[in-house]
Order: sequence, then structure tokens, then C-alpha cells
Amino acid sequence: MENEYILEIRNLKKYFPTPYGTVKAVDNISLKVKKGTTMGLVGESGSGKSTTGHVVVGLFPPTDGKILFKGQDISMPLERRPKNLKRDIQMVFQDPASSLNPKKIIRDIVGLPLKVHGMVSSREEMEEKVSKLLEMVELPPEDFLYRKPTDLGGGEKQAVSIARAIATNPSFVIFDEPTSALDVSIQAKIINAILNIQKEFRLSSLFITHDLSLMRNISSYVAIMYLGKICEMAPTETFFQKPLHPYTQMLLSSVPVLTKEEEELKPKGIKSVGEIGSPINPPSGCRFHPRCPFATEICKKKEPKLVEVEPEHYVACHLYSSE
Repeated sequence: MENEYILEIRNLKKYFPTPYGTVKAVDNISLKVKKGTTMGLVGESGSGKSTTGHVVVGLFPPTDGKILFKGQDISMPLERRPKNLKRDIQMVFQDPASSLNPKKIIRDIVGLPLKVHGMVSSREEMEEKVSKLLEMVELPPEDFLYRKPTDLGGGEKQAVSIARAIATNPSFVIFDEPTSALDVSIQAKIINAILNIQKEFRLSSLFITHDLSLMRNISSYVAIMYLGKICEMAPTETFFQKPLHPYTQMLLSSVPVLTKEEEELKPKGIKSVGEIGSPINPPSGCRFHPRCPFATEICKKKEPKLVEVEPEHYVACHLYSSE
């Protein structure tokens, strides 16, 4: 039987040595992404979600653990990966300005992956394919083919980044907070472009964000990270209807709402307090216990295991432990 998962992360660790100690950015996490679905990876700044994406795409080698893509072990630096993998896994970065060459025109930026992977045989063919890609992200080719990134707004730059990412027809794309640097009015346009591309290409993806409100429309499954650990995973609908981990409840209680009906859906009895701890010297036991209103002595001493409390719903919290 064919493996239903396009990506499997097993006991992944990524540590960074510093003069002040070792930063445990990602500390023994496991997750799976089904083919044709989107996994939402959510957490505060410093939780390790972006580092997870960077390790998967090959920008950082893992300290320990395995990454399987279509059943193949890809736990290696980018330069050692086969060329077909570089074509099949792409990434859209948070800051489009830093990932686009300001001296190149858009035609050449979006067309570069096509040339590198031998997917075009002439300049005319490249220009034709780039034009179609720009149309997919709602950038009229006649207006954008010969412009440079310095002539574009933030949303337009991000649209160019997305067009470049899908140029090689990848089967997996990592979106690393693609809307966080954009104005609210532009965010909706970028999200719509991503949703349309996901449907047209039947993309599998990892969508990294700190914005929970995006998850309802973007993801099929949600994983919550805190200080390098995954504390809860669930199907999107289950996640919003029945959040279990106190940290998840805290995040949801902090989401701005516009109506009384939305307010009624927010978890009660828990508020956002404190700040995320240090990844160099994380708290003992459960890493969330200094901010948790339900913490007990065991939370301070023993790290909770990620357990399945309902079908496909996993939680790492002593409140739900069989122990």
C-alpha cells in the first residue's frame, strides 16, 4: 500500500551552539503531513516553527532525528540532496525582499528555477511559462515581467516569491509566515492566491504562522509548538472546537473577535500571561508550566508525553496523561 504521508518528521532536533549555551530551537518533535493536505504549524516567536521549516527544506542540517519525504530519507544538508528533491520541495519566505535579487527583472527571477532544472529550452518558452505563473498570482505579465523587485510593493513581492516557488511544479511547499510582513488589505489577496494554487496543483504544504485566524481556511491539520516542543496536534475543526492544552487555549483566547458569537467560542478561564521562556535554559518538566494556571508539582518536574486522547488528537499535558 502506498504511503499516505508525503512528509514524516521523526524525533527531529535542531540545536545551535552559542557562547551563552546551546539553543534548543527544535527539541525532539514528530509530525506527519498527508498527501494533498496542509499542516498548520503555529506558535509564538521563538517557538521553533520557522527553524523546523528551514531544516525540512535543507537550509539547516538536523542535529538528530529523521525527515522522510515520499518515504525517502532527506536528513541531509541542501547541497547533498538529489536535484529532483530541490525541484520537488520549495519554500516561500517571510520577507520577500530578502529573497529576491533587486538587480534582476521579474521574468528572470521567476524563470531561474525553470532554467536550472532544464524545464525550458528557449527564452521565449521561459517568458511564456513565467507569464502563466504571474497570472496565477494575479500579477498581469504585461505590467510585471520587466520590472524589478525595488519597483514593487510588499504584497507584489510576495506574489512573485510564490510564483517562483511553484515554477518547478513542486509537490510540497513550505510557507514561512508569508503574510506577517504585509498590510491586512494585502494579506487576503496573498491567502486567496495560495488557496487557489493549492487546489489547482493539489499541493501538500506546511504553513507556518503565529496567526491562528488563518488556520481555519488554510490548514487541514494544526500543530502547536512551544519552546521547541509540540504540545498539541489535531484536525483543524477539532482544534477550534475542542482545544485541550492550556497553551492552545491561551492562544485562542487571545485571538481578536468581532461578534458576540465568536466571543462565545473562545476558551474561558485562561488569559495570555507572561512571555515565552529561553530556548537556552528552558523550564524543567513541562516548558509551559511557569505560565499555566493549571500547573501542579508534576508539571514542574516531569515532561509530559504527547499522547493520543481522541482519534488524531494529540496532547502533551499532564491533565490528560494516563499516569
